[in-house]
Amino acid sequence: MKRTLGVCYYPEHWPETQWAEDAARMKDTGLTWVRIGEFAWSRMEPKPGRLDLGWLDRAIETLGYAGLKVVLGTPTATPPRWMVDRHPDMLAVDEQGRVRKFGSRRHYCFSHKGYREESRRISRILAERYGRNPHVAAWQTDNEYACHDTVLSYSTAARHGFQDWLAQRYQSTDALNRAWGNVFWSMEYDDWSQIDLPNLTVTEPNHPHQLAFRRYSSDMVVEFNRIQTDEIRKHSDAPIAHNYMGRVTDFDHFKVGADLDIASWDSYPIGFLSDRLEVTNDFKLRFLKQGHPDNQAFHHDLYRAVGAARNGPGPHAGRWWVMEQQPGPVNWAPWNPAPLPGMARLWAWEAFAHGAECVSYFRWRQAPFAQEQMHAGLLRPDSQPAPALAEAAQVARELQSQPDVSDVQSPVALIFDYESAWAWDVQPQGRDFDFFRLAFSAYRALRRAGLSVDILPPDTASLAGYKLVMAPGLMTLSPALRSALENCKGVALIGPRTDTKTQELSIPVPLGPNIAGLDVTVTLAESLPPIAYVPLEAGGRFVSWFEHLEGEGPVTKRTTDRKPAIMGTGPLRYLAGWPDDDTYYQIVRDLCRDAGLTALDLPDGLRIRDTGTHRFVFNYASEPQQWNGKSIPGAGVHWEPLP
Repeated sequence: MKRTLGVCYYPEHWPETQWAEDAARMKDTGLTWVRIGEFAWSRMEPKPGRLDLGWLDRAIETLGYAGLKVVLGTPTATPPRWMVDRHPDMLAVDEQGRVRKFGSRRHYCFSHKGYREESRRISRILAERYGRNPHVAAWQTDNEYACHDTVLSYSTAARHGFQDWLAQRYQSTDALNRAWGNVFWSMEYDDWSQIDLPNLTVTEPNHPHQLAFRRYSSDMVVEFNRIQTDEIRKHSDAPIAHNYMGRVTDFDHFKVGADLDIASWDSYPIGFLSDRLEVTNDFKLRFLKQGHPDNQAFHHDLYRAVGAARNGPGPHAGRWWVMEQQPGPVNWAPWNPAPLPGMARLWAWEAFAHGAECVSYFRWRQAPFAQEQMHAGLLRPDSQPAPALAEAAQVARELQSQPDVSDVQSPVALIFDYESAWAWDVQPQGRDFDFFRLAFSAYRALRRAGLSVDILPPDTASLAGYKLVMAPGLMTLSPALRSALENCKGVALIGPRTDTKTQELSIPVPLGPNIAGLDVTVTLAESLPPIAYVPLEAGGRFVSWFEHLEGEGPVTKRTTDRKPAIMGTGPLRYLAGWPDDDTYYQIVRDLCRDAGLTALDLPDGLRIRDTGTHRFVFNYASEPQQWNGKSIPGAGVHWEPLP
């Protein structure tokens, strides 16, 4: 498949006389795609029912005439002021009961039926007008679902919707009371109208109540997205995407992805390192201008799997893009350094190595006004080239001259589950327990060993072809995944905290995990503060979490006080704790030995990715590093054919 570059553009921000020149420069840079329209509702419909789409017609025609393909976004992330006047109760409400007002973006509640219909209407208008336009070659729904903590809304619309959702799920309040254990603290209900949202309670709300609200809220995102895709598909055959975000688990991306043709995500490596990842100050300083060496790759692999939700089977079949790629300093992180020279090129090639069809830079020209004026683009506000423009042009030239990158199944699989993230968020048991962090720590250990990884959804029905499978922190196993693990031909390491709860977040009897072929029972779980750890024999330690295991299975690793740390020697094994980084890497090395995989020990910053034909080497460090006798420059990329 041909790999391409794109850019995000806002014609409504610039004089119309400038559009043709911009389009020509985009084409000269080597760009193929231009995303437009996702924030422009107030210009598309200045007054209720009064459409003004002539400017959008001309913008699309101008870009298309220059030989560019348009990704047209639905503008539902930024409803205009008149929309709020028409539906004053459409605004989301935060957990403290405060209305989240107009004046920025994402100011709507997913549960509000009136706004849903408005979103359906504008999607239909755009689809009818541009669905067969030869220049509109793809669509994007909304923009960054969940950004600014906007999935959970405690509005009246959400309360009524939640009550209806519960009635459909449980059918009777007696069944709900049993499922939630509401006999505890006299929390029983006898009418759906009595059930409120799980906020502003005296102490923590019941955990299954909170988990049900997370499930409901995720379903509202799925339904909201489907409203738009349904309208677009009536009038267009072009693929539909949504641009997800980094380290966001507020809704089930796999379920949203089932209604999309392409999964895309917005990659801001330096912003994420500063704002969303738990790392030491020394690590942050070392990669301040490059981003975390594993974070972008993790999300590339995750969204490749999300892209397969509709297109499957297998994550290597998934279509995915980077819809927004950081080109320079951003505006939203606590601190916003500029990338090292070479990073805009490295990030693009890393995405292509993981199977991206397109990398689209955000944005074409830096805006000189409003909230994002400090966010760099490929051009400065005065239209002069910003540093990343030359790197984008270099990648475009390299794409023409280098061999295509073919996708292939990886030897290793990591299971990722959004419901488990919600479960451990509402019942962490330890203040720092976080599902994303746990999954990411396993992924980092695999990457340090030089392994390419496929991330799989929790309903995966087959693990055929995988030599090593890791399933950390899954609240409960789906029937499909349970069967796949029981029939796994490779080595599978599950845990900690895997299959130890029911779907209603209660403790199962018999105690979990309950997997045929794994004679292990978790009898007690303890969380550890940052000052404590569990030392292991032969070195290493567990941090944050430790489980006491019983069973007849063989013990392959123990704590210094002889408690089981890993049980099982066959295909299935259970990990009793959360290893620190060095310990996790050593565990991965041992698993690779048993699985017939070669484990490397890559230095900080050096990472590899194998495709069907080539090995790519990425150096996130600022200084050169050696690889197989070759010097890889700082912020550099190297690729070579596989033998």
